[in-house]
Amino acid sequence: MAVRLPQRSERPSDTDAGPGRGMEQFHHPRPVCTGRGSRLRPTSQRGQLLAGLSGRVLEIGAGDGVKLFCYPSEVTEIVLVEADPFLRAAAGITAAEMAIPVHVAQGDLARLPVPDGSCDAVVCSLVLCSTQRPEEALAEARRVLRPGGELRFYEHHRSGNPLWAALQRLVTPLWSRVAGGCRPACDPLSTIERSGFRIDVVSRFSYCQVGHVLGIAKPAVDDEIHTF
Repeated sequence: MAVRLPQRSERPSDTDAGPGRGMEQFHHPRPVCTGRGSRLRPTSQRGQLLAGLSGRVLEIGAGDGVKLFCYPSEVTEIVLVEADPFLRAAAGITAAEMAIPVHVAQGDLARLPVPDGSCDAVVCSLVLCSTQRPEEALAEARRVLRPGGELRFYEHHRSGNPLWAALQRLVTPLWSRVAGGCRPACDPLSTIERSGFRIDVVSRFSYCQVGHVLGIAKPAVDDEIHTF
């Protein structure tokens, strides 16, 4: 059973950093660090997302690579998969500054360019909402994880208010066309469970009236996999 941390409604610190400190994908242009230069520090959400990671980590939909500065020192190798050529090039510049090996790769999230069972963790940050086949991307994440490996996720979530959720569904066709395929009515928790993961930890917060979830999931055994 997932451990549900206290819900928070305050504005998350992701929005306090100002411009120039990294971004997610173009459809989620949010700062990921506070400070500047040698004083860059992860925002509280990125710190929570990456806390305790070690070994070889794969991040899908990696954005411009500034999140590399947020990883703990126990991580010994990072693989970034980013489809957008501009962001991938930016991530390559950042990767060249890192003391640990960082590989920036082009790849379809439904066919990750990573061998089976080769990663200690997969990081998925504000990317499932814009993935056309999120179940396939998550199946790939499960494939590349070593036994005991973790999926770290940070995604926005469909509203629990029926009226607001209906509005999100209504605007999805137009919104997805102008926002990089982002689907505001997505339900990442159900998608993660349906894709063969067990959610162990989840934290919820709200930003601009949009619910978000942040947590840890691990591959489930066959009798734990949920279908909907």
